[in-house]
Amino acid sequence: MRLLQISDPHLLADGAGTYRGRRPAVHLAEALRRGAALDPLPELLLISGDLCQDESWGGYVCLRQLLEPWPTPVALLSGNHDHPQLLRAALGRRAVVAPAVLEREDSRVVLLDSHQAGRCGGALGAPQRHWLAGLLQRWAQEPSRPLLVAVHHPPVPIGDPTMDAIGLDDGPELLELLRPVPSLVALVFGHVHQHWQADLPGRAGVPLLGCPSTLCGFGPVQPCPLGRPDDPGARWLEVDRQGMLHQRLLRWPAPAQPSA
Repeated sequence: MRLLQISDPHLLADGAGTYRGRRPAVHLAEALRRGAALDPLPELLLISGDLCQDESWGGYVCLRQLLEPWPTPVALLSGNHDHPQLLRAALGRRAVVAPAVLEREDSRVVLLDSHQAGRCGGALGAPQRHWLAGLLQRWAQEPSRPLLVAVHHPPVPIGDPTMDAIGLDDGPELLELLRPVPSLVALVFGHVHQHWQADLPGRAGVPLLGCPSTLCGFGPVQPCPLGRPDDPGARWLEVDRQGMLHQRLLRWPAPAQPSA
């Protein structure tokens, strides 16, 4: 399994609009251009939330248009800057929208929805945790396949007081479900606009991985391994035939902003 994770594009209804002094549509288009040029090509594109800053129909139409040339399947998560119903209406036929499971012969990806209407912080809620617990219980009776889990909000504090106040409320409950799962290879998230990495508490060797934004950087809490914390970025993840995870951080220069 080869997966490219990008995150937090913060699109607007106005494709020429600016947010934090940058044009989100231009930045996402550059991320997609660079992703499509990777060799080998990722088999799945994951965009892990905060897709549409103004939570507008026009923003999701912009995303749909930008994704039209993308050559492989797409998975989308809702973030706090999203409108899940509009997202599903605009892109439900183009992409797999969380909560969902992507089943492959050699691996599984679970997409979780941590959006809470009117709140910056996230939560899965009891029904979604119950759904996940049922999946994990069923899979425990089957031959093991590597499992990757994706959610928008970080399930643990990352060491930034602002971000830690708006993380995943039921992160401890999620990690309690995942900790005993032998096939788990990683949990990836967005929201933090920066590289961040730590082991899942109680499971050495199973990483929790934060992804940079395609738009702008926050922090950083941890030094950027590439020394470029302010540049747009992404994360490449690959699970090999032995079920081992290989991952690397990607960065590129911010694209030039078109003149008004």
